Amino acid sequence: MTQLCFAAVSRNYFNMPIWIGVDQGFFREEGIEVAVELHEGVDEVSNRLADGRVQLAYGITEHVILDSETGGQSEIIGGNVNRLPFSLIAGKGIAGFDDMRGKVVGVSSLEAGSSSLVMKLFEAHGLHHPADYTITAVGPILARWEKLQSGEIQAGLQGAPLNYIAADAGYPTLADPRVDFPDFQFTSLHVLAPWAEANRDLVVRFMRAFLRAHEWFYANREAAGIIAMRETGVEQQYVDRAWDEYVEAEIFPRDADASDAAVQALIDISGLIRALPRRTKTRAADYINRTYLDQARSDLGRAA
Repeated sequence: MTQLCFAAVSRNYFNMPIWIGVDQGFFREEGIEVAVELHEGVDEVSNRLADGRVQLAYGITEHVILDSETGGQSEIIGGNVNRLPFSLIAGKGIAGFDDMRGKVVGVSSLEAGSSSLVMKLFEAHGLHHPADYTITAVGPILARWEKLQSGEIQAGLQGAPLNYIAADAGYPTLADPRVDFPDFQFTSLHVLAPWAEANRDLVVRFMRAFLRAHEWFYANREAAGIIAMRETGVEQQYVDRAWDEYVEAEIFPRDADASDAAVQALIDISGLIRALPRRTKTRAADYINRTYLDQARSDLGRAA
């Protein structure tokens, strides 16, 4: 049995495909034992992949593009959150965007992730950073929810199912980012290119299990809910609502692939990517290495 270390962010619903692959034994059937590490910082996930402490990761897609354009070796080999499952949730007493003047918005990281998206949402309502509001890095979804409740921040993106919990608790929704940005590659499956190429057979085996986990997710609402409750600690009514939204909007890719359109939307929105003096890669697809997933599909008899 080959041991692999896999890094992801927090106890997010984003991680369902990897949890399913472990729970249902898809990785073990490929001779792989996957140890899943959860970290509260999005930067920590990328750092652990970069220095080889883990072999694969669910990371911020923006990180891979920035790394690639500055001589790094990370690459996208599969999808994850291909469409945004967020709501922009505000603190109680905030009636709309005008009430956010002079207030604090929490994001996962100032370097990448949700910060550019948040600024675009606020700009659409006439508020500009930093003149009209402050952005502070507080960590991923769970940390933002805790700080929203404590009053340390006055708004932040909350992902399903925590956005449902927040709304039911009386926290107002300022915006649904998916309305303005229907495709957006927020997170994806990452490796270091030299390691993956040197371990091609292993990566293809991983991708066969990874693809099966996505197919299983779409076919198993009740069983997926059991896994989600155990791994996230969220009660059944909310994980069931999350499954419904993820399936209806196809937030996880059915075919486990990253999306060219979603990566391009990220590139268009990201202030950090747009600030690069020049990009060596001209198309969104240039950041995605589909050879491992293509081989896995072929092995499993799936259409390309």
